[in-house]
Amino acid sequence: MAGKKERQRKLARDRYARQAARRAQHSQKMRIRAIAAGGVCAVAAVGVGVYFLVGTGGGKPVAASSATATPTPSRSTSSAAATVAEPAHHCTYTTSGRAARKVTPPPSSPNYTNSYQATIVTNRGTIDVNLLNSKATCTVNSFVHLAEQKYFSNTKCHRLTTSGIFVLQCGDPTGTGTGGPGYEFASENLKGATYPAGTVAMANTGQPDSNGSQFFLVYKDTPLPASYTPFGTITQGLPVLTAIAKAGTDNSNGSGDGHPKENVVIDSVTIKQT
Repeated sequence: MAGKKERQRKLARDRYARQAARRAQHSQKMRIRAIAAGGVCAVAAVGVGVYFLVGTGGGKPVAASSATATPTPSRSTSSAAATVAEPAHHCTYTTSGRAARKVTPPPSSPNYTNSYQATIVTNRGTIDVNLLNSKATCTVNSFVHLAEQKYFSNTKCHRLTTSGIFVLQCGDPTGTGTGGPGYEFASENLKGATYPAGTVAMANTGQPDSNGSQFFLVYKDTPLPASYTPFGTITQGLPVLTAIAKAGTDNSNGSGDGHPKENVVIDSVTIKQT
């Protein structure tokens, strides 16, 4: 009898050990999956690095937007949008999501012969930008229209990247990287696009033709795919950006990617037309 009870106890111990081993193995698999998922998120955020860059209808960082969107690789230079003759004489803006701040859509007929300069006044300093109307007409048309409606006024720049890519991302009134103007439009000026220091380009959601209101300012030469519409060049104020970058990021999206440690707020964007 004693031998039978001992065998039963041994079987019970063996069964418990097997169950414990299975639980440990399952937990290890789950940890590996979680780490892998975290790695994918980091790649999505930095690979955009952006959207990053990116975001939903506004270019939030993909993740980031989504947003999105310091800047997420999204488009190929072989797309139809990249081959549209510039300056464009007609623009299409498609309704997408809810506007983060009430605005009307831009006019479909842009002032394609005009020259535009933007002055971005922030709490950290002023940045002057020459807008590339002859190369990204519909993008500039949208940016000018939003600026004139004070869409960008009193908004936080929600993303700063300081590793791999070097950009400050702005243009979302919600300050979350998920907000947009309630419409989206096609990419432009992608053929041979590069992103040296001083470039101003659109963030996107990672999907074709998903530009909205979010944009990024490049403060150091940045290796990105030709997926983000370059629509401006900084003429004054680059030291403002480098000072913001020097203060660092909170790493909320991963190492070297998150909110600026020092809040960056756009007080106003004004447009000069010539």
